[in-house]
Amino acid sequence: MKIYLKTYGCQSNIADSEQLANLLKEHLVTTEKEADTIIINTCGVKEKTQNRIINYLKSIKNKKVYVGGCLTSMIDLTKYTNNISGIFDTNTITKVPELINQVHGIRIESKEKEDRIHLSQLRQNKEIAIINISQGCLNKCTFCGTKAARGWLKSYSIEQIKEQVEKAVNEGCKRIFLSSQDNGCYGYDINTDLSKLLNEIIKIEGNYQIRVGMGNPQHIIKILPDLIESYKSNKIQKFLHIPLQSGSDKILKQMLRMHNKETFLNIINSFRKKIPNIHIATDIIVGYPIETEKDFQETMDLLEQIKPEVINISKFARRPGTYATEKLKPLTTQEIKRRSRELTKLKLKLRKELNESRSSR
Repeated sequence: MKIYLKTYGCQSNIADSEQLANLLKEHLVTTEKEADTIIINTCGVKEKTQNRIINYLKSIKNKKVYVGGCLTSMIDLTKYTNNISGIFDTNTITKVPELINQVHGIRIESKEKEDRIHLSQLRQNKEIAIINISQGCLNKCTFCGTKAARGWLKSYSIEQIKEQVEKAVNEGCKRIFLSSQDNGCYGYDINTDLSKLLNEIIKIEGNYQIRVGMGNPQHIIKILPDLIESYKSNKIQKFLHIPLQSGSDKILKQMLRMHNKETFLNIINSFRKKIPNIHIATDIIVGYPIETEKDFQETMDLLEQIKPEVINISKFARRPGTYATEKLKPLTTQEIKRRSRELTKLKLKLRKELNESRSSR
């Protein structure tokens, strides 16, 4: 058997695929052409990505195909092609070696999360270790379909994570990416938190830097002073990814984001006051179903105020099973595209101003 592994989605998904790749390493090939079997680790965050995955599935000819990842818990991919030999979900990755030896049409799923923290990884980049510190989250966002796939929060212990970081550093990794669906709520289920985790990890000797993945504001605010202190370590990359999603408190409330503009600004201003060289990345959803022109302008105004170094823009897309999809009337495609263009112009303007500011120093 010759297997080609294709991955879509976030850092957490990549980490899952690296663990899966290690389980299957004796069978892996580097190109699709060489393979007689293809395994696809899917992502369900965006409709655009979903369409790419479906089109890719339809394009595969004369090969066995196994599909896993978040999208398998959100839609029935067998409706789009009859060329699927087996399906697994985010909680059955370790069962894949068994799956590919079963008869055609097997589906393996579980509501119980696998304990995968100790699994070795076949890394794409030998100098970068992506380590999932938890699975699932504590949020109930009305637009997010990932919750159906990843479920509620399960944090790994500080000792388990520290052991994996030490292992990665000893294996020559220079950059450690701490990833999950939401780093902000790490540890809330096991009586610890992200700052305590970082304080332990930075004790590890070696030449490496830690990049902390996305954390939601409603959780970050609870540990803000301690987290800022942790970030002062020269082993922590001065990068904070904190998603805003909207600059309108009305929209944030409707999204069940559990934070408001004041909370977000408090976090940004506090970090910049204590760590002036911090880089801020944020995420914005354009065209949420009840977003008015006034709501959109509030988002534009807030971004103009905080001037984040990175703005990730997503046009609202309907995700299966979510409140926003099933209960709210969407805006027109034309209006969503218009607002996205306006926000992109602002993003480019802010980037230009930032570059000019840096060059003048």
